[in-house]
Amino acid sequence: MAEAPSEPIPFPFPDPPSVVEIPPELAEIRDGESVVEVKFPDGISGWMVTKHADVRKVLVDSRFSSKVMASAAAAMSETETGKLMNESLVGMDAPEHTRLRKLVTKAFTARNVEQLRPRIAEMVAELLDEMEALPRPVDLVTAFSVPLPVRVICELLGVPAGDQDTFHAWSNALLGDWSQVVEKEMATVSLVQYFGELIARKRENPGDDLITALIKVSEEDPTLTDREITALSIGILSAGHETTANQLSMFLVHLLNDQEQLKELRANPDSLPRAIDELLRFVPLTTTGGIIPRLTTAEVELSGGKVLPAGAVVLPAVAAANRDPEVFEDGDRLDLKREQNPHLSFGAGIHYCLGAQLARIELQEAFRAILERMPEVRLAVPESELRLKSGSIIRGLESLPVTW
Repeated sequence: MAEAPSEPIPFPFPDPPSVVEIPPELAEIRDGESVVEVKFPDGISGWMVTKHADVRKVLVDSRFSSKVMASAAAAMSETETGKLMNESLVGMDAPEHTRLRKLVTKAFTARNVEQLRPRIAEMVAELLDEMEALPRPVDLVTAFSVPLPVRVICELLGVPAGDQDTFHAWSNALLGDWSQVVEKEMATVSLVQYFGELIARKRENPGDDLITALIKVSEEDPTLTDREITALSIGILSAGHETTANQLSMFLVHLLNDQEQLKELRANPDSLPRAIDELLRFVPLTTTGGIIPRLTTAEVELSGGKVLPAGAVVLPAVAAANRDPEVFEDGDRLDLKREQNPHLSFGAGIHYCLGAQLARIELQEAFRAILERMPEVRLAVPESELRLKSGSIIRGLESLPVTW
């Protein structure tokens, strides 16, 4: 077993040599000490947790608090960004989280989301039509991966089509380079103002969209405030389109990297739901697969007898947990036929991703159409020339030139 380092490990880790690889440090930590101290770019130290059982514990155990973490960040920054984080679902614990989540799910039910599938399929077809009219090669990122989830989320929320490009710019700033503090704050202020005005307009002229549905919920239950609707909307916007946009491109690269499994998938499109879940497990959303740290409110014991004190910052490394050999047989291999797949890519417990089913539908319909309409799709440049977006919280490609 590896010895514990005497100094915290700098985080984030350097990019691996290839876009289809994950940082080797994750497996080294998971299979060694499993819980190690890391130092974040702002100089704060915390603990990275890598085993599946421990990561799941961080996600579901109430002693790992999202609210305390968000409140501390808000108090330190005194910015609109910090305040919004503190007021969003990801920055809440029970019972406050329970109240708000229950109100949101009245408007965001699995049945309502599934009813979006035909419209999502239409959007996919429209974008592929537009792609086919372009000279090749085509950058999949700008022509398809980014605009699809932007259109889906904006239509879901009730954001006018003419505002979609502006929305993407704001969302990109929110989840962009760690160091761009001013840009993040400006984007947050703009989004808060925009949604405040949009909520007012929707109250006067209701539509068939999520914001109107949330307004109706607030009229029945005044505890749901306009500020909370704004925070929910911004959370759905940023989490719901930036993540899926990057997954679309990254998933395709991994599929093209395994032509045998891609051929089988093309021949059996009904197996797409299982294949998408395996890609969700295998391809990390961020460097570690996790985004939101937690703060311990009490002493907690993890694997190997490791004890974290109260007040410790904890980062759950979902990417490492999703390949834990104690849970996933041959976990470092993409297996589109994998049946047992308890991955943690959408989280667990009370913070399980509200838009998980929406993301699955978008990814399923996108790849169903790509495999059918572009059977010869391939990279237009060597894989070695692909580059990850620099400094972004979300792990995605700068561009993805393809032809077919």
